[in-house]
Amino acid sequence: MSYLEAILKVLAVGLVLGAGLPALFAVGLVAYSRGAGGAEADGTVDAPNPALKAVGVLLFAFVAVVIVIGILYITKGTINHHFGFNPVPFLPGK
Repeated sequence: MSYLEAILKVLAVGLVLGAGLPALFAVGLVAYSRGAGGAEADGTVDAPNPALKAVGVLLFAFVAVVIVIGILYITKGTINHHFGFNPVPFLPGK
């Protein structure tokens, strides 16, 4: 693997995790808040939309799972050393 390929892989992962996860979290916030309903500035009331709230919660859960898997991947050597199991066997290792 050349240096350029390695740099491009790091850049791609950084963009996906560094910008993609916060963007998904923001989309989840918007979906959840629009699904909650509420009063508008002109006095009208919007009914709650359970589907949008569910989309928001699912996006929050997805972001949380990705963060937990990332932490487990980073610490898998220590966890394997102290407890004797690989917490992320579905991810490739060295």
